[in-house]
Amino acid sequence: MALSTGARLGPYEIVSPLGAGGMGEVYRARDSKLNREVAVKILPEAFTRDPERIARFQREAQILAALNHPHIGAIYGLEDTGDAQFLVLELIEGDTLAERLEARLQPQRGFTVDEALTIARQIGDALAAAHDKGIIHRDLKPANIALTADGHVKVLDFGLAKLDPVAAGDSAGPGGLSHSPTLTFAATQAGMILGTAAYMAPEQARGRAADKRCDIWAFGCVLYEMLAGKKAFEGEDVTDIIAAVVRGDPDWNALPADTPEHIRTLIKRCLVKDRKQRIADIAVALYIMNEAPRSDRRRCACRHPADRRRCVVRDAAGSAAAASGHALRDRSTTGAAPLDSRSGPRHRHLARRTLHRLSRR
Repeated sequence: MALSTGARLGPYEIVSPLGAGGMGEVYRARDSKLNREVAVKILPEAFTRDPERIARFQREAQILAALNHPHIGAIYGLEDTGDAQFLVLELIEGDTLAERLEARLQPQRGFTVDEALTIARQIGDALAAAHDKGIIHRDLKPANIALTADGHVKVLDFGLAKLDPVAAGDSAGPGGLSHSPTLTFAATQAGMILGTAAYMAPEQARGRAADKRCDIWAFGCVLYEMLAGKKAFEGEDVTDIIAAVVRGDPDWNALPADTPEHIRTLIKRCLVKDRKQRIADIAVALYIMNEAPRSDRRRCACRHPADRRRCVVRDAAGSAAAASGHALRDRSTTGAAPLDSRSGPRHRHLARRTLHRLSRR
């Protein structure tokens, strides 16, 4: 339902449209009760009588309510005026990553390595928080990533998100998200293609069931695009793009010459088509971005590129083991607080195990 400036939805007065997509229309609005500006997301009128769409819309609200993280856009409420259902969301002042990339595409260049990694780390933090709750985004792309003027990142639009009951743990139990009366599973079953073609993993493109590894693929696509200044998989139409995702490879030569070897390796491991061989947890990507640069200070004497990649990954695995041991010793002697989700013992063990496996290839 298109809304004009000045229209009211309960206490919310519409100020201006912000955007529209298949999962909703978004407006800037004024909250007259709390005297603040918010974003209002309304289900498109064409779907207001579709039980599946309504259920998905309500589930998005429940998923956002389950996530409380500085790099994920917050939800303030799910409202129903009788004529319309809408989400009241945090208003993010700034551009989307897609808009920033578009501005940089004019001179055909991407972000610097430092700029890209600063953004990528924050995206990774957001994915780690969602995955820890068993939530798979399934539509991570530059248009769903907001950047504030001070460089703060917010991951948006969980309209296609899926709950993984195995990974969700307690949230999948009685009273949890997967037992919500508004949650339906028809649109998340195998055989349906959901997502955006240029960023969907091969298993998504084939209509197979998705897990958190599809978010890691999309993360690799976004990081590649920030550095290369072009999409990892392109084509004249959706069919061509999906064919490239399933069978093609990115133009690795498009990455800047100063891209560190461990970042090249990270992107390649995120974009392995066989998800069994792909990096399995975003914690590994975060660890490589945060810790592996230290191993690059010791120059590798290997001449063959594959040998240099193995050397970098092997050194990163050693650094992970050492860091884990130091962290545990420091905590035992100083009584320090538990490590955060990015550097805790479980994530370090996972990173070491995955890095060791990759270094043997």
